[in-house]
Amino acid sequence: MRRIGPIMSLLLLAALPEAGQAAPRKAAAVPADQPAPQAVRDAYAEMPLAERLALQSDLIWSGDYNGGLDGDFGDRAIAAVKAFQRRNKGKDTGLLTPQERATLAAAVKDQQEQVGWKLVEDSTIPGVRLGIPGKLATLTARGKSGGRWHSSRGEVQIEVFRESIAGNTTFATLFERQKTGPKGRNVEYNVMRNDFFVLSGLQGLKKFYVRAQLKDNEVRGMTILYDQALEGIMQPVVVAMSSAFAPFGSDTAPVRRKVEYATAIAVSPAGHFIADRAATDDCQTIVIAGAGPAERVADEKSADLALLRVYGMEHSRTIALSNEPPRSADLTLVGISDPTIQEGGNAPSTASARIRGVEGATVLLEPAPAAGFSGAAALDAQGRFVGMVGVRATNGGSAAAARAAFVPAATIRKFLAAGNVTPQDGSASIDAAKASVARVICVRK
Repeated sequence: MRRIGPIMSLLLLAALPEAGQAAPRKAAAVPADQPAPQAVRDAYAEMPLAERLALQSDLIWSGDYNGGLDGDFGDRAIAAVKAFQRRNKGKDTGLLTPQERATLAAAVKDQQEQVGWKLVEDSTIPGVRLGIPGKLATLTARGKSGGRWHSSRGEVQIEVFRESIAGNTTFATLFERQKTGPKGRNVEYNVMRNDFFVLSGLQGLKKFYVRAQLKDNEVRGMTILYDQALEGIMQPVVVAMSSAFAPFGSDTAPVRRKVEYATAIAVSPAGHFIADRAATDDCQTIVIAGAGPAERVADEKSADLALLRVYGMEHSRTIALSNEPPRSADLTLVGISDPTIQEGGNAPSTASARIRGVEGATVLLEPAPAAGFSGAAALDAQGRFVGMVGVRATNGGSAAAARAAFVPAATIRKFLAAGNVTPQDGSASIDAAKASVARVICVRK
């Protein structure tokens, strides 16, 4: 097998979920005996999660970072910041000054604008989201099974595909088929896991990259082809595409249920609850189970938050909001699943989730929790209430095609302040979260 260079090794490694993302340049190295100072780590821990995710994304585009897009600023991410500082003849402190941050953002923005970077959804296969270089692949068409984007003369070609796993077709046989692929395909690197594979190499005179994922007996993937002469331009683009590709990220618009169950969180002794705005839209009546009828007294579309109030209710068990962002990407969600899932019950339960990355201003979680968890409390590893989850289930409530977004505590706090509600500050716990959540029932016409 032909030996691949360090750049492509990082790119392929980046595609694996456990490895994070990659950079097209030489990655920053962290000496084993020089861990990042605790003061620098603490500074990042205090930074809002959205800012950390945006910074990691920019460092991927700049070619300085080859770690995970998860908001976790450990040695590798801090070393990437130092690499950027050294490359721009600055002092490698590991913390960007406002001017350095602006320089990085401007350089990345210019790079993205040059290729016309944009996030799109495949109209052929509902649920597929991907990033494409719109100025390089200007034309759209229908491929064999999914959408296709390409340049006028075929210098850049991007195609989404899907196949069912049935009969004699297994994930392994599909992997082998892709390795032999179209005539002239020469695989330089390949790796497969239980539900994921990636291939790279040459196909005729072009570079190719294939990424595919298995879920519920269906494989969805994308193939990228580009002229070797465009390698310098396309390498960072392919890395960004690998990071942005969400084969099962969303689906067709959900069917609006006449009776919808979600979760609400008590935030004041006067009967105020926060909930997911979409789950409480167009309700003829809203009921907080165990408390009574509720009124939606405020909502914020940009944050997908709703403020509910049960009048006459006192001494509700409220949850304390953290004043700090989550310190890691791993979260515990506390909510009340749909009664159809728990045989009519209404007991609170927990689910594990991880911050997957950022899409625009939205922080995404995976996996999406069960139906009914929209509005659930999100706690970090220290047991602090750091935010709320909003779930967009599709196919009449199928969790298999759901999309989950994280609303940070800072956003919730600002929303409550606008509604003249002062939440409790301090630490929380799983038990406190379970005591504060309640089922919200929306009945529509």
